[in-house]
Amino acid sequence: MAEIKTIGVLTSGGDAPGMNAAIRAVTRTALSRGVKVKGIKRGYAGLLAEEIIDLERQNVSDTIQRGGTILGTARCMEFTTEEGQAQGAEICKKHGIDGIVVIGGDGSYRGAQALARHGINTIGIPGTIDLDIACTDYTIGFDTAVNTAMQAIDKVRDTSSSHERCSIIEVMGRNAGYIALWCGIANGAEDILLPETYDYNEQNIINNIIQNRKKGKKHHIIINAEGIGHSTSMARRIEAATGIETRATILGYMQRGGSPTCKDRYYASIMGAYAADILIDGKTNRVVAFKGGEFVDFDIEEALNMTKEIPEYQYKISKVL
Repeated sequence: MAEIKTIGVLTSGGDAPGMNAAIRAVTRTALSRGVKVKGIKRGYAGLLAEEIIDLERQNVSDTIQRGGTILGTARCMEFTTEEGQAQGAEICKKHGIDGIVVIGGDGSYRGAQALARHGINTIGIPGTIDLDIACTDYTIGFDTAVNTAMQAIDKVRDTSSSHERCSIIEVMGRNAGYIALWCGIANGAEDILLPETYDYNEQNIINNIIQNRKKGKKHHIIINAEGIGHSTSMARRIEAATGIETRATILGYMQRGGSPTCKDRYYASIMGAYAADILIDGKTNRVVAFKGGEFVDFDIEEALNMTKEIPEYQYKISKVL
């Protein structure tokens, strides 16, 4: 492989706290090795629009504590086409970009894979609050998002207890139930509804609420995953069936924002540095991961073909607790 002289970095898909720490680490690691860095704004959409800037150490100074992404992000349907992907590769070559670090989720990896097919060296970094990338035990943003949700649920629980009501709290996660599972255990929820396990039998939930009320329980917390949704209509049905005031709270995009936790800053920094190093050292079409306590990398195709399930024991214990 030809010597890497300039690398690009972009963030794609949904934003996640810690992305800035990864951008900072990519930039400073590459510069420390004599490699130029270009920031690509608004993900693949910005690549096609040639929204490309030079990044120096000072450009990423005072960013590690900031939520969101300083480069911006956007969805780009055009980049899902062969024409768009070929155009993106040509734009990279036009700007002298020898390789790209892509920070995002599975969809972002597919874009990186396409660039690799067109001759652009690519490395992916897992950036998503959903924790739904199978090849890694950690994804940038999850720790901050789950702590944000946990704190919000604690507050809802206080008022739910005061009013002796049932509260359905919907958390993000797309089609994965990891935020819901973690919050359900950490917040001591009475019911946890996960896309991977929920049987849509509301009568079981209603029976549980009634039995707990008979035992003197003054509130009932249900954590509902985004992949199930419909929290408001569920609340109406439960209130009608139980006679207990029931309210739905959808936490929404607040879970994406905020200053990243120490864990998100640390892991994102190591992943960003690792991605820059292996790219400069000659690897391409790889995904950085944290697996079994180590920072490693996988072939993108291999990573995309992996599957991930809710840990059976953890779900079992959530019901016991």
